Amino acid sequence: MINSNVKLNSKIYDEDIEQIPTRHGYGEGLAIAGEKNKNIVALCADLTDSTMTSIFKEKFPDRFIEMGVAEQNMAAVAAGLEHSGKIPFISSYAVFSPGRNNEQIRTLISYSGRNVKIVGAHAGISVGPDGATHQALEDIALMRVQPRMTVIAPCDSIEAKKATMAAAEFNGPVYLRLTREKTPVITTEETPFKIGKAFIFRDPSLDGKNSDVAIIACGPLVHNAILAADELSREGVECIVVNNHTIKPMDTGTIIDAAKRSGAVVTVEEHQINGGLGSVVCEILAENYPAPLERIGVRDRFGESGTPNELVEKFGMGVKDIKEAVLKVLKRKLR
Repeated sequence: MINSNVKLNSKIYDEDIEQIPTRHGYGEGLAIAGEKNKNIVALCADLTDSTMTSIFKEKFPDRFIEMGVAEQNMAAVAAGLEHSGKIPFISSYAVFSPGRNNEQIRTLISYSGRNVKIVGAHAGISVGPDGATHQALEDIALMRVQPRMTVIAPCDSIEAKKATMAAAEFNGPVYLRLTREKTPVITTEETPFKIGKAFIFRDPSLDGKNSDVAIIACGPLVHNAILAADELSREGVECIVVNNHTIKPMDTGTIIDAAKRSGAVVTVEEHQINGGLGSVVCEILAENYPAPLERIGVRDRFGESGTPNELVEKFGMGVKDIKEAVLKVLKRKLR
């Protein structure tokens, strides 16, 4: 039931599936983009190795600027570089960029329409032991409400590489959300990627079955959504799984179609349920095709220290939690 048209990793259900942090894909993609376009420059706020901007720095030292712990200044310098014909990528932990420098991003990049790419690494609770102060859980909300801003949350390292390369060619400000922890590589080099286009990764109709619920997910939790859907299928409940990597602009057509085919929706994200992917889907359905919906995500609280896997389970974003949300929304659909 995995959609063969999108060519996913054949080991997607295996426990020993390869795991790589999405930030590694960013580093690789930025270096490739830099080879193609000499106007691409990279700036980092004293976290060059952590964000994997180090790959670009090693290849193009004359096009890299270490800003130090000065995220607000980094956004301002990037806007100036863009005005001079460059395509700047700025990177830090997401709590600092776009967290600390949100006003500079808003005024100097979004408002001015600058072609600057903001890369927020170590987002979500997967930062683990670093705790609440370093776990960005509201960054998608901050970025998606800014006019002109495109927001992307890749599902794995390969998709992060593709998203970085696509962002380099895209004209306009982009926010790219990355994680620290190693996460399953569920796509392949052949898996399609396009900014603003969601892809169905699991489709019961390929086996001649109807979908009971559509699971719409972003980021590495797409893998949990697929695992949950597989377990539910063996229990008699069929689910479409949508990889919705671009949260703004949202692929409204695919979301509405999935809702119509299923009659109920569950959203999954490693972010506050308020203001993120789930909120966008709620808005789309309310305006176009009202349907029962349950949201998986962080429920209006800050993070805490722990291992990434422990926190995913504690915050209700594991496979078991997704299954429970599907069964809950299914009951609402059948009333």
